[in-house]
Amino acid sequence: MIEVIPLKAFTDNYIWALVSKKSVYVVDPGDPNPVLSFLKENDLNLKGILITHHHFDHTGGIKTLVDKFNIPVFGPSGSKIEGISNELKENDSIRIFEQTFKIFEVPGHTLDHIAYYSEDNQKLLFCGDTLFSGGCGRLFEGTPLQMYESLAKLKNLSPDTLVYCTHEYTESNLNFAVVVNNKNEFLKNYHSEVLSKRKNDEITLPSSIGKELKINPFLRLNDENIISNASDFSSSILTKEVDTLKAVREWKDNF
Repeated sequence: MIEVIPLKAFTDNYIWALVSKKSVYVVDPGDPNPVLSFLKENDLNLKGILITHHHFDHTGGIKTLVDKFNIPVFGPSGSKIEGISNELKENDSIRIFEQTFKIFEVPGHTLDHIAYYSEDNQKLLFCGDTLFSGGCGRLFEGTPLQMYESLAKLKNLSPDTLVYCTHEYTESNLNFAVVVNNKNEFLKNYHSEVLSKRKNDEITLPSSIGKELKINPFLRLNDENIISNASDFSSSILTKEVDTLKAVREWKDNF
């Protein structure tokens, strides 16, 4: 079994450490220092790095870690990321300990974004900044259609898939979600749980695909309550899910 441990970085990033026995892979090490401290404190060996996209808060630690440990770096094919040794694209797969991870290309937040998914012994999804708990990434480079198609790949995964995104954005995402989906009682109750957790500085991750289908407005684009509220916001009649996503994303960006 892989143990997944969050390493806090910057103000709200998580670097995910995948641990088996005395070996570790890390996902999106924007800062090398939490990784180095974790390895030293637990007498562990770093075996490799998984990268989801090119933003510096996900890649800034690559050089330091590679220089020290001479390890492979897996990441998106054709990206501008320096240090990638093993390029990955849609339908590729890699073996991490006893589990196989399939690669999804999930553009939207960035054009080079990929996600890592395993359904072997454990159902694990490392999705970077594409899918957040209660939200999705800003469209810095991609289009609403690209994000819609990317999220469609993820929402169709098994409901018990654990979702490891890379920021503690759940509270702010749900502050918005309870407005755009204000008739969702499950969401309101979960929002209260999250507020309590964050008041005590507790982590809200991992989430699960099943939970996100109940709380995340970007995965609930056929919800009449969301469509109605997003239509009011955009002053237009929304008939397609991708148009609802576009309106909800623009609303969230200015919330």
